[in-house]
Amino acid sequence: MADTSKTTKTTAAKRGAKTTRRQNAEKGFTASASLAANLQSVLVDLLELALQGKQAHWNVVGRNFRDTHRQLDEIIDDARAFSDTVAERMRALHAVPDGRSDTIAQTTSLPEFPAGEVSTSDTVDLITERLEAAIATMRDVHDAVDEEDPTSADILHAVIERLEQFAWMVSAENRTPAGR
Repeated sequence: MADTSKTTKTTAAKRGAKTTRRQNAEKGFTASASLAANLQSVLVDLLELALQGKQAHWNVVGRNFRDTHRQLDEIIDDARAFSDTVAERMRALHAVPDGRSDTIAQTTSLPEFPAGEVSTSDTVDLITERLEAAIATMRDVHDAVDEEDPTSADILHAVIERLEQFAWMVSAENRTPAGR
């Protein structure tokens, strides 16, 4: 276990994250480098989802503007809250979360959001795609997280459930009833 924490500290130092002299002074479970990396990938996607949601919120135009604008606020609020939960879980496990803008831009799995005004129907498709990308990241790391730390996996369960609900609700804006 000492080798893992030394590797984690070395990796964190290379990323620019600084640990204090008292880092890991508490007793308890310490995340492995792979668990920390998996949670970090979830964190950056949630942060990027909130940022892109805000970009969409400011620049959406067209039919059903008000409802889309408000729905984006819900997604943004939840993505921010979930990112805080994940980052605080990482700290509880003695991992160092990295939410710096450069880190987010370099490591997110979400595609870049277009600049300028975006129609409501395009915004619906773009946000659905980003929700699904964030969900895919969580599903990709879930089993490894669950194997090492079921408590962190429980957090992922709640996030996945809510983001999948958003993806369904947002995408429904552009759907027509089946069979018609």
